[in-house]
Parts: sequence; C-alpha cells; structure tokens
Amino acid sequence: MSDRVGSTAALPIAHVTLRILVVLNWLFAAAVVVLLVAMPTRQWIMSSFGIGPSADTDRVVMGLRAIAVAGLAMVPLSHVILRQLIAIVETVRVRDPFVAANGVRLQAIAWALVGLQLISLVIGAISRTISSPAHPVDMKAGFSINGWLAVMLTFLLAQVFGEGTLMRADLDGTV
Repeated sequence: MSDRVGSTAALPIAHVTLRILVVLNWLFAAAVVVLLVAMPTRQWIMSSFGIGPSADTDRVVMGLRAIAVAGLAMVPLSHVILRQLIAIVETVRVRDPFVAANGVRLQAIAWALVGLQLISLVIGAISRTISSPAHPVDMKAGFSINGWLAVMLTFLLAQVFGEGTLMRADLDGTV
C-alpha cells in the first residue's frame, strides 16, 4: 500500500515539474531570440564571451550566433517531449497508462530525441570549427552515447507499449 501512495504522490510533482519545464523552455526561446535580435552587436558578443580582437573574431562571433540558432531549433523538440510526457503522466493519474496512445507518444518522444541528438552533433561541429587556441570554445555538445541509448530505449518502450496494448485488447476480448 505504501508503494502505491508513494507513486501517486509523485504524479502531482511530475505534473507540476513538467508544466514548469514547458514555461522555462519557452522562456529560454524568448531569451535567445532577444539575444539574437536585440543585442547582436559584435562588440557585445565579444565582451560577453571574453573574446579579444583577432583575425578569427568574426568567425567565432558568427559561429556563436549559429549555435544560438541551433539552440532555438531545440525548443520545439523539447516542447514535444514535455507535452507528450504530460499526457503520459495524465494516463497514469487516471490509472490507465497501457493504452495505444502512450505508445504513439513514446514514439514521438523518441523522434524528438533523435532531433535533439542531431542538433547536438551540429552544435558540437560548429564549436570545434570556431574554436582556436586564441578563442577556445567548448560547448559540451556532440556525440553522446547516453543520448543515443536514450533514443533506442524510448523507441523500444514505444514498441513494448504497442505490443502490450495488443495483448491487453486480446485479453479483454477473451474475458
């Protein structure tokens, strides 16, 4: 009984946390747009990142702008993940999580994770391209074995939910 109480207590926390993350995701997008549109001066970027004048300064500044644009591309993908997770949490709340819709939701999450991993590769490539001894840029982006394992696991869980839904329908038909 205590396990059931603990798990049901986690649902409101998960729901609120996911809702907060949706808002933070859009606030992040707004902040990046403001940075790209309102304050894109070369001098501001150089002073913010501690970049001194050199022959490759323009390349670094353009690369940082490209990384910001790539970061914006992550916002809708993150939104898909968060909205699908909210919908899954809702099915758990009503005690009916093993439905076909959750398999579809998990597959949507998996595809969004693929997109995030691909964007991370792009950001890592840009970071390596613009980095120099004079201006080292390390964005901690690129290939992530854990990220790709999460992608595979999510696709697998989507398949498990799909098969489980079929088994449940068969069982309901025999009772």
